[in-house]
Amino acid sequence: MGELAKDRKPDKRVIVPVLIIDAIVIALTWRDLNRRTDAQVRGSKPLWRIASVLNMGGSGAYWAFGRKRA
Repeated sequence: MGELAKDRKPDKRVIVPVLIIDAIVIALTWRDLNRRTDAQVRGSKPLWRIASVLNMGGSGAYWAFGRKRA
């Protein structure tokens, strides 16, 4: 029979690059937040920082919805 989902171990060849990419995106998000004024950001800058590290979608949400257009 096939392996059960709980018995499978994640492949490190996939996980490590994904975590590295996530760390880079978080760093870019924080750099952008530091460079922008409060008026250039929708919502609270500290809340966007928290959202960016809580899950992988937080940074994407900031880039899609948190930045005001010039």
